[in-house]
Amino acid sequence: RAGYRIDRVVDLTALEQRGQYLEGTGSLVLDRSNRIAYAALSPRTHRQALAEFGRLLGYEIVSFDTADRTGRPVYHTNVLMSVGSDFAAICSAAIRDGRERQRVLESLAATGREIIELIPDQMHAFAGNLLELRGGETAVIALSAAAHASLLASQRAALAAHGELVTADLPTIERFGGGSVRCMLTEIACPGRDD
Repeated sequence: RAGYRIDRVVDLTALEQRGQYLEGTGSLVLDRSNRIAYAALSPRTHRQALAEFGRLLGYEIVSFDTADRTGRPVYHTNVLMSVGSDFAAICSAAIRDGRERQRVLESLAATGREIIELIPDQMHAFAGNLLELRGGETAVIALSAAAHASLLASQRAALAAHGELVTADLPTIERFGGGSVRCMLTEIACPGRDD
């Protein structure tokens, strides 16, 4: 009805019976054009489920261990990073292991994206939880007012070079919901009916 063609449905819910999860849209940050799935391992994102996702959908999996300021794993990948068409915003300091951190940064750089580094305080202000949107001539980069306020002028300028920055004040979602703008949006990656 919305004009999209769906050729196949991949159902991974059987993994739940084994306690293996890819929770919602936050577990994976997808680089669709290069078929790379970035994933911060946590109780909400498991290796076995990642492997199955990669096998069924033809994605290379780049997984890594993280820690927030309390030492616990970052619960969702989209809290610490976002991948746009020509940029990636990431709090690489949250990736525990130096070799894994280097592997993630090299993977992002190999795709030609500008890497915009975030610090942990910015990650906790949900600066990594932004999303590039396209629907017209120019891109829009959606982020919360708190995320925007946490950024340095140079970081804002770097993002603005890739699209118009659009903010929304989301204090209730960010304080009680555990997420921000990216958690409230979903991407449509289906081909059009006529494609």
